[in-house]
Amino acid sequence: MTTKMILDVDTGIDDALALAYAMASPEVELIGVTSTYGNVTVPDAARNSLAILELFGRADVPVFAGPTHARAQDSFTVMEISQFIHGVNGIGEAKLPDAQREVEKTSAVDFMVDAFHRHGEDLVIVPVGPLTTVAAAMEADKDFAAQVRIVMMGGALTVPGNVNASAEANISQDPEAADFVMRTAQNLTMIGLDVTLQTLLTSKETAVWKGLGTPRGEFLAEATDYYIKAYETTSPHLGGCGLHDPLAVAVAIDPTLVDCIGVNLRTDLDEPTRGRTIGDPERLNDVWKTSQVAVGVDVDRFLDEFMTRLTNLARSS
Repeated sequence: MTTKMILDVDTGIDDALALAYAMASPEVELIGVTSTYGNVTVPDAARNSLAILELFGRADVPVFAGPTHARAQDSFTVMEISQFIHGVNGIGEAKLPDAQREVEKTSAVDFMVDAFHRHGEDLVIVPVGPLTTVAAAMEADKDFAAQVRIVMMGGALTVPGNVNASAEANISQDPEAADFVMRTAQNLTMIGLDVTLQTLLTSKETAVWKGLGTPRGEFLAEATDYYIKAYETTSPHLGGCGLHDPLAVAVAIDPTLVDCIGVNLRTDLDEPTRGRTIGDPERLNDVWKTSQVAVGVDVDRFLDEFMTRLTNLARSS
C-alpha cells in the first residue's frame, strides 16, 4: 500500500532533493506539491518545483501556490544568507528550463483540506519550509486540524538553532504559524536539526551522480555541490551538507529511521527566544503527547537508501 503525500516546499536545494526522494520511492504516491516562501519566494518555489518535476518525468504532479508571507508580516523578502546557501534562483544557480505548464488555480490551502477529506489516514503532509500554509489549512477545517498526519522538517529541541542560538530557519520564518500548528496538531512528527545535521552528503556522493552523464544526474550534482560549498563556509565543522528535507520525506515513509520522544510542543513568540521549539509547560503532564520529536537517526541506513534511490532515478533519464 502506498502513502499519499503532499510536499510543502520552499524549493531550495534540499527541497529539490526531497522532491527527488519522494519521486524515487515506490512507497509514495506524490499527489501534489504546495509552494511556500523561505529559501525563495512562492513564485520561484513553484517555478523550481514545476521544472524539477518535469526534469524527472513527473509532469502529472500538480503544483499549488500557498500564502506568500508570514502571518504577522505584510510581505516577504529572501534573506541574503538564504541566497548564499541556495543561490539566487534557489537551486544553486543550476539552469533548468521553465516547465511547459503552470501552477494550479486552486490554492494550496484548499488543496490540502480537500486531499485530507479524500484520503484521510492514507495522507501524510510533509512541510519542509515555514508552517504558514499548514496553519491556514488547520484554521480552515477542524477535522483537518484534529486528524491530519504531519511529518515536518523544522525546529531544534536538543541542539542550537541555525538562525541564532534559539531558532531554526523554517520556524523562524513564521513562529506564529509554527506555534499554532504545534499546539493544534494531534499527529505531528518533528524532524529537526537534532537529526538532520547528522545526515550529511559530500562531494564523494555527488561525483556518483555527475558520473552518470545524464541531465538528471548533472542537475543533482551541480545543485548539491553548490550547497556543499556553502556549508564549507557556514558550518565547516560538519564536513558536508545537511539532508534536512529529504530526511523528513524518508521518515514519512519509514518512521523506524528515527528514534523519537513524545513532547507537547510550543514555539516561543517573544524575544530573546522567539522561534525556539520547546516543550509546552502547560501540557507537560498531559498523558497524550501530540508530537513526536526525532532525537536519533539511523544515519547509515538513511544515507544508503537516499543514494540508492536518487542514483537510480537520475540514471534513468
